[in-house]
Amino acid sequence: MKGSYVRGRTLEEHIAEQMKDPEFKKAWHDLDTEFELLESMIKAREKAGLSQEQLAKKIGTKQPALSRLERGAFKKTTVETLQKIADALDMKLVIKMQAKRN
Repeated sequence: MKGSYVRGRTLEEHIAEQMKDPEFKKAWHDLDTEFELLESMIKAREKAGLSQEQLAKKIGTKQPALSRLERGAFKKTTVETLQKIADALDMKLVIKMQAKRN
């Protein structure tokens, strides 16, 4: 059997059902940017061969703080912190504004 199950349905089926609710769909898509940033940050850290602890040390924080960030705790993260991470990973931080999806 493939996928996670939620009350007899796969997670994918559950999400597809929830997407019929406009509020859920908007909230889900509002997180796209955060998910993309999270994924790119983790991939860059792994490509650099750094553990969370090593990267945390490079940017002047502790591993639990970086772990929380990698789990999606972006709401209170500063651009300065993101820039430190990008610099430590030899990456360029790009912030832009674009039209929202409908």
